[in-house]
Parts: sequence; C-alpha cells; structure tokens
Amino acid sequence: MKPQNMFGVVLWSDTAAQKAVIWCEDQGELAFYTPAEGSIHDAPVLDAGDLIRFDVIVQQNVRTARNLQVMMPSHSPDLPEKLRAGTPSSSSTTEPAKKTPDTQKVVELAQYFDLDAPRKLACSG
Repeated sequence: MKPQNMFGVVLWSDTAAQKAVIWCEDQGELAFYTPAEGSIHDAPVLDAGDLIRFDVIVQQNVRTARNLQVMMPSHSPDLPEKLRAGTPSSSSTTEPAKKTPDTQKVVELAQYFDLDAPRKLACSG
C-alpha cells in the first residue's frame, strides 16, 4: 500500500524509547510511531500535543507513522487529558465530564487542525 500523507496530534509519547501514539486527521485508527532501524538518532523528539505531519502506512492491520515532521510543538498539550475525561475542547473545567450516552461523546477537531469544516470523533467510554 502506498503511504498517505496526513496531519495528526501526538496523544502519548515515550521520549526515551522514541515511541508515540498519534491521533490522525482522517479520524481512522490511531497511528503508532517508532523510528526505523538505523535512524534512531534522526528521530524527532515528540511530546503529547505536538501537531505533526507524517506518512501513514498500514502494515498487518496496524497504522504506522513514518517521516515525521513536527509542525507546531505543544499545539494541543491538553488534548490527551480532554479525550480521557470526555470534556469538550471549549470547556474551561478540569473536572471529568458526566457520563453521557456514547452518541454524545464527541470532540470537535476543527480547532486542532484549522479546518474549515468541523470534523468529529466519537469516543467510546
């Protein structure tokens, strides 16, 4: 399969192991990043909330990110916490959201990707 170029936000990273989990702009499965063999010293330093551009390749039903470029460090540093809490991105509270039906657990992504048309992601509880 040919690599597809897309944007994403780092949800989790391990700096020592140079690994990351990425939320993709197409709202598909998460992408996983580990540096390619032999290029461990060229790998970018990633932190949760970084806006990145990358090539995604599906290998054995797993989305793998390659050729990462950090577009904006710390673009959305609170996004992982908001997703865990189920809190809408416009909320100013730090308390976890009340339980709602799955159809109402939606996060607006337009502000994270500067898109004209809002995109949504349904989160399972």
